[in-house]
Amino acid sequence: MEPKPKRRTRERILELSHRLFNDFGEPNVTTSMIGDEMNISPGNLYYHFRNKDEIVNALFVDFEREIDTLLAAPVARRVGVEDAWLFLHLVFELIWKYRFIYRDLNDLLSRNRLVETHFRRILEDSTAVALQVATGLREAGELSAGDAELKALATNLVVVATYWLSFEYVRNPRKPIDGAAMGRGVYHAMSLVAPYFSGPARALFERLAHEYLAAP
Repeated sequence: MEPKPKRRTRERILELSHRLFNDFGEPNVTTSMIGDEMNISPGNLYYHFRNKDEIVNALFVDFEREIDTLLAAPVARRVGVEDAWLFLHLVFELIWKYRFIYRDLNDLLSRNRLVETHFRRILEDSTAVALQVATGLREAGELSAGDAELKALATNLVVVATYWLSFEYVRNPRKPIDGAAMGRGVYHAMSLVAPYFSGPARALFERLAHEYLAAP
């Protein structure tokens, strides 16, 4: 078997930075920490990235590509209650993967122009997709709500998803946030929709919620 090719230094820098940002928070990680952890000289690091913002931008581009792909999925077809639940689960999984963005969002927005402008577009697209999914559920007879209620619901879903990590942190700043916290986020997001479910959709939601909360 041919030996697996070594990862390029740039890829290793991004991978390590991603992990450090997630573990310690992006504002608490310096380029010196990244270089020391990789055991490379500052010159070698700066050859690939002139400053930390360039590292953040590269990771944000990866995040943007992934979330755009995810948001395109419900647009391609009509979704049911189980599809909506799965979609929310995947959204929260992606938020967890790039949790440094959401955990330090306000700080990043205040000093990073790329994040500021592109994240606004992501919020707009997320709200539009949430509204489209809710409208599809209403057309299928699984959800009962007026147009104004659907718009408010779509916005509220995006608010919960965007700031769930901050909420979990405020609840217990001394306890590390784990994957279980994201599961709670999915449940609470779907609970916003629950009052509008009608007929079999309501029973399906209750079954899914029970299974979700019973999972380890």
